[in-house]
Amino acid sequence: MIPSLGTLFEGFTAVEATVAVLLVSLVAALGMEFVVLRVARRYVSATDTGYDDIVIASLRAPLVVTAALAGVFVLTQVPAVRASVLVEPQLLDAVFGRPSLSVIVLVWAYAANAVVNRVVAAVNAEGGRFDFAPVFSNVWTLAVLVGSVGTLLWLWGIEITPLLGAAGVAGIAVGFAAKDTVANFFGGIALYFDDTYKIGDYIVLDDGTAGTVIKVGVRSTTLLTRDEVLVTVPNAALNAAKVTNESAPQRRRRVRVPIGVAYGTDVDAFEALAIEVVEAEPLVLDSPKPRARFRSFGDSALQYEILCWVNGPTRRRRAQHELNRALYVALGEAGVEIPYPKRDVTIAGAPGAEPSGAGTERAPASPTPEAEPAERRAGDGD
Repeated sequence: MIPSLGTLFEGFTAVEATVAVLLVSLVAALGMEFVVLRVARRYVSATDTGYDDIVIASLRAPLVVTAALAGVFVLTQVPAVRASVLVEPQLLDAVFGRPSLSVIVLVWAYAANAVVNRVVAAVNAEGGRFDFAPVFSNVWTLAVLVGSVGTLLWLWGIEITPLLGAAGVAGIAVGFAAKDTVANFFGGIALYFDDTYKIGDYIVLDDGTAGTVIKVGVRSTTLLTRDEVLVTVPNAALNAAKVTNESAPQRRRRVRVPIGVAYGTDVDAFEALAIEVVEAEPLVLDSPKPRARFRSFGDSALQYEILCWVNGPTRRRRAQHELNRALYVALGEAGVEIPYPKRDVTIAGAPGAEPSGAGTERAPASPTPEAEPAERRAGDGD
């Protein structure tokens, strides 16, 4: 498999080649462990980010294993060694050569998957604006799995062309049988690249479902509602629905408190009192400043709207509650009327009075069956 090895160890006996290769492998493994990795760890310890520490820690095992097992593979390719063993060269490759390469491929595949997943987890933990969705970890894991399986099949000389054809047919069948799962998978990828939401965001769907995103999977996204109920929504449904992300682009949200005051109220005094009450509420942010807006002339009141901001969408309901209580108390103490609709009902006519039209002549009542002639009653059945 490596023709240059024949000339590299030309003139070596089997024992000399074995000792040389094993010695080089041992020195390479020790050099990786105590020189290369130590220098790399010392270098990355001085950096501000922790991502390079994750990379160095994840690559330690594959580097050392590769340096050690590469010697075993090289020994199976040295002509002097191949000629001195009692087994056939093909068997030597099957027992020592290809297994060593297979272990190297598996170790590197595991390290590649681990380093990406750990970096994604670290970025998510920081809660940055451009964090990676967890679905990216699942896609990367699938890609590493397919790549490592294909590499192992190639190493062992297994023809993969028929397998690719069979995989295509199987993929079509699986696509029809599990179309919902496939739709959810690609829906999750679309949501990730669209940057629709991330873990910790408070979202509202067009059907009224609302909650904080706590998990993003390949098939579905899990929301935690205000009632502390977990709701699992398929990614395909989220991709097709109208999603309102109330945590983006910033977490602060405006609170609207409608209120009405009676006609004749001093609007300047009322607005000053309302702003004073709102500014005294701890949940309300100091900036932007709260303000009162005169919206319309109602049937019974001057319709106002108090506008202020809170730090997060989940605090709006609590802020509305506290502001309504505080405004009700403050307006009552200040003597400002909060009107409500009043109706005057007038009943026409006194009890026992003659109804209108009582003097008109009424038509005589129709005769009862008893007053009708007997012969007429006898013919009722005709």
